[in-house]
Amino acid sequence: MLYVIGLGLSDEKDITVNGLEAVRKSERIYLEAYTSILLVDVPKLEEFYGKSVTVADRDMVETESDAILDRASEIDVSFLVVGDPYGATTHTDLILRARNAGVPVKVIHNASIMNAAGASGLQLYNFGQTVSIPFFTETWKPASFVPRIADNMRTGSHTLLLLDIKVKEQSIENLARGKKIFEPPRYMSVSTAVNQLLTLLEEGAEGYTEEAYTKDTLAISLSRVGSDQQVIKAGTLAELAEVDEEEFGPPLHSMILVGSRLHDLEAEFIEAFSVSTKEKSQ
Repeated sequence: MLYVIGLGLSDEKDITVNGLEAVRKSERIYLEAYTSILLVDVPKLEEFYGKSVTVADRDMVETESDAILDRASEIDVSFLVVGDPYGATTHTDLILRARNAGVPVKVIHNASIMNAAGASGLQLYNFGQTVSIPFFTETWKPASFVPRIADNMRTGSHTLLLLDIKVKEQSIENLARGKKIFEPPRYMSVSTAVNQLLTLLEEGAEGYTEEAYTKDTLAISLSRVGSDQQVIKAGTLAELAEVDEEEFGPPLHSMILVGSRLHDLEAEFIEAFSVSTKEKSQ
C-alpha cells in the first residue's frame, strides 16, 4: 500500500492517529519537501515516528517516482505531505502513477491552509479561486494571476493568496552549466507580497486592473497558521506595507484579499486583527 499522508500545518504532533499508525508500519517513508514546510525539522519527525524519513525533493518526486513506488504493492510505503495530500498537483500525479502501476493507494487527510484560512474569521464558502504569487526577478514581474483575483472580486468573493516558496532551486548560470549547486531556500513574506502587488499597481503592469485590487483593498496576513506562533493582521494593502516585516515573523506566510461580499460577522471578527485599530490604541 502507498499511504499519502497529510501532516497538518505546524509540528510533528499534527499528524492524525490514522496517519501515525500508517507511518509506523511502513518500511519506507518519504517527506515531500518543496511545496511547503513544517515548523520542525526532519530529526524531530524521526524521533516522534521512531522511523527514518527520506526527504524527497521536486526532482525525486517528479522524475524518480519509480523509486518511491518500488515494491509498494508488496510493502507499506508512506509519502508525507505538509498540509493535505491534495493541496498540490504533484501529489495527484504521484497517486495517478501509483494507480497505473497497480499499487493500492490510501489517502489520509489533514488540515491545510485552504481550510485553516478560516482562522481569519472569513467564512470559507465566501472564497473564490485560490491564487499563487511568484517571486519577482530582476527581469520578470509577472501579473498573470491578477485577472483571477479580479474574477473573484467581481462576485464579491475573498481571494486566498499562496506565497512563493523556493527550495532546492538552481541559478540560471548553474543550471546552464549543469552544476548541481542550489540556492538557499526562500519563503515569500507578507511584506514582499504586498510590495509586489503595489509595484504592479504603481507601474501599471500589463495584466493589472483596479477591479482586482487597489492600495485601499482590505487584506489579511496569515503567518504560521495552526501553530502557537500564529500571527494574523488586517489592514489595507497600504497599511500592511507600513508594518515592519519582523512583525509578521518567520515563514510560512499567506494572505487574503477581502471581497466586497463581507458579512457583518466576518467584519466583526477581523476587527481584532486590525493594524489601524492597534495604532489608534497606542
